[in-house]
Amino acid sequence: MPFYSEKVMEHFANPRNVGEIKDADGVGEVGNPVCGDMMTFYIKVKNNIVSDVKFKTFGCGAAIAVSSMVSEMAMGKTVEEVMKITNADVAKELGGLPPNKMHCSNLGADALHKAVKDYRQKQGVK
Repeated sequence: MPFYSEKVMEHFANPRNVGEIKDADGVGEVGNPVCGDMMTFYIKVKNNIVSDVKFKTFGCGAAIAVSSMVSEMAMGKTVEEVMKITNADVAKELGGLPPNKMHCSNLGADALHKAVKDYRQKQGVK
């Protein structure tokens, strides 16, 4: 059984921002067929600031904790700041992840970045 930090356990037990935004400004979905984790992020953007973030994650406890943490890290940030959130940042915020679960932190950041890219495409921004 991998060791999880208290923060990982807390975000797994009480994930923040779970759900779907029906009229999202951007949606990003990633999946890892190897482990079966699937993450979808929904964002609302107002004046270039991420005003709302929701996610749906099908996966292990680490994947759910990562999604929850990523959603909190993105809230209230500019679109540019959100694009700078890395998997290492996410793992650090969570107090570390077991080596065999580090891929989950990649998925979280990737799904969020895809949502921003989707938003930018809809806005006609390259």
